[in-house]
Amino acid sequence: MSGAEGARAASGNPRRSFFQRQLEALGARFSILDDGPLATDFGAAAAEREQARQLGLCDLSSLPRIGFKGANTAAWLAGRGVALPAESHRLARIEDGLLACRLSPGEALLLSQPWGSSRLIKDLERAWNIESAGLCFPVPRRDSHAWLALLGARVPTMLAKICGIDFRPHKFADLTLAQTQVARTSAIVARADVEGTGCWHLLFDSASAAYMWHVLIDAMSEFDGRPVGCAALAPPGSAQ
Repeated sequence: MSGAEGARAASGNPRRSFFQRQLEALGARFSILDDGPLATDFGAAAAEREQARQLGLCDLSSLPRIGFKGANTAAWLAGRGVALPAESHRLARIEDGLLACRLSPGEALLLSQPWGSSRLIKDLERAWNIESAGLCFPVPRRDSHAWLALLGARVPTMLAKICGIDFRPHKFADLTLAQTQVARTSAIVARADVEGTGCWHLLFDSASAAYMWHVLIDAMSEFDGRPVGCAALAPPGSAQ
């Protein structure tokens, strides 16, 4: 689906990416996943997959995600088949390709993936009620937080320009996360590599979406980075 066609498809859908205008301006081709448009590629999927091995920027803001917060969060999720990591600032790969992030002892974030299913997230949304959940409350991360993925070997060097954390692989391991400042904006950075390619998920206040896009594009330019579609992120042979 071309950028124009994607825009028309999205116009009948209440949910749009926080980066929709930037993606359309770059000629993104969209597919509709769940209830939102996802930039699949920019017309050169194979080249974008190669680009992602070095330095790519991928918008995942249309993908389902949900947070939970409260003293009973881990227990309530465990009762529904979601085992959070034992330690805070860690994440785990669970069913359907989901990432289960533990931000603190009482706070979790679940992220779906382009090649996976959002069924579990939808099941949790339907299952939650105050009577059964107790001190576990949903946090609407999909509405409040924009979501980008930074891909490739040059990401740690690029991020060093705008964040004080050392994201080099031997310092910031796979399935590790940090709550920090990126370009003076509060952000969650979660590393979850894909088929050997480094991948750092970046979530931040959606009100800062245009600012953060500009900052990242500028920071990436020094290292020949550029936007890529979600096809560059998905494992080979996975469904889009």
